[in-house]
Amino acid sequence: MAPFEDIIFKLALIFAGASILATLFLYFKQPIILAYIALGIIIGPWGIGLLKNPALIEHISHLGIILLMFLLGLHLHPQKLYKLLKETALITIGTCILFTLLVTLVTMAFGFSWSDSLIVGLALMFSSTVISLKLIPTTTLHHRHMGEVLISVLLFQDILAICLILFLYGSTKTTIYLEIIFLLLKTLAFSAGAFLFVHYVLLKIFKRFDVIQDYIFLMSLGWCLLGAAAAKLLGLSYEIGAFITGIALGASPIALVIAEGLKPVREFFLILFFFSIGAQFNFFITEQIVLPGLILAGIVLGIKPLVFAQAFKFAKEPARIAKELGVRLAQGSEFSLLVAYGAFAAGRIEAKTSFLIQLTTIVTFIVSTYIVVFKYPTPIALSDKIRQD
Repeated sequence: MAPFEDIIFKLALIFAGASILATLFLYFKQPIILAYIALGIIIGPWGIGLLKNPALIEHISHLGIILLMFLLGLHLHPQKLYKLLKETALITIGTCILFTLLVTLVTMAFGFSWSDSLIVGLALMFSSTVISLKLIPTTTLHHRHMGEVLISVLLFQDILAICLILFLYGSTKTTIYLEIIFLLLKTLAFSAGAFLFVHYVLLKIFKRFDVIQDYIFLMSLGWCLLGAAAAKLLGLSYEIGAFITGIALGASPIALVIAEGLKPVREFFLILFFFSIGAQFNFFITEQIVLPGLILAGIVLGIKPLVFAQAFKFAKEPARIAKELGVRLAQGSEFSLLVAYGAFAAGRIEAKTSFLIQLTTIVTFIVSTYIVVFKYPTPIALSDKIRQD
């Protein structure tokens, strides 16, 4: 089959299958996100094998995360973001350290080496940006304090995750420390360049042609992807680049119009993202990691909410908000999967350790989605009382 025909066939298979499975999930009152993951498991290489190699879909689906970060940036003013990061820095660092130590000790108790156990702990200290933001109502995310705190914690975690990935690939301590310093300098330089370009070039162009909706959509999407690609070339990540370019444009009156126009595109790629999660994991792996994986997932789902809730209470957040934030942050992260792949590729962990991180993360994705959808307001809630967008 020709490459173009192959990708069309894969997309047809995914979206037709997702439509059918999503209908069944909604009929039986199940979260729709899990239908996409379930479809990946069923038709992926470890299921019935209709889709043999999901790597291409995974690469394409990454666009959904990039667009998600860009849209977040559009709704955040730089001064507000700086204030929030200062307020949540201690919470984020403290909870990450505490949770890393706990997971490391539990993993060592199952016979894994201390170095492998430490990487498991580091990988699972992050929460999922995609799951957390997908399951919070838009009004809460962009116009309420809880949404702003959630964004700042997740963004800080993303920065820590990038530093961790640099550490895993670093050859010497000196190189690692220099890489992290250069990372911060490059982030500042990239941010300055993005703001200057928006102020002196992009906004003037938008002002001249803002009555043409197609042009607004084209320019905003081009600016998002250009920023993401430029950030990657500088050694940052696509997500950080998209987020910064979104913030740079967020102070303009046209930002909300851009955000509304890009939402359907974002949803298209996020469906592919959740599908690829299910398609890439082999649930029939060696039995020796199933028990540790389920126990670690239980720790993430049971203890992480309590740790976050106490940390937010310490930061003077109301008890109700602290508890809800803890529950919404109680899962592994897409960065956990990247750490698992990267550490194994670099020879720093064994294959079974990589599978342990993947198993734990995916189980927490599934269970956390159930808990949040049935307990708190979400855009995909099946109950009219708590469905919000």
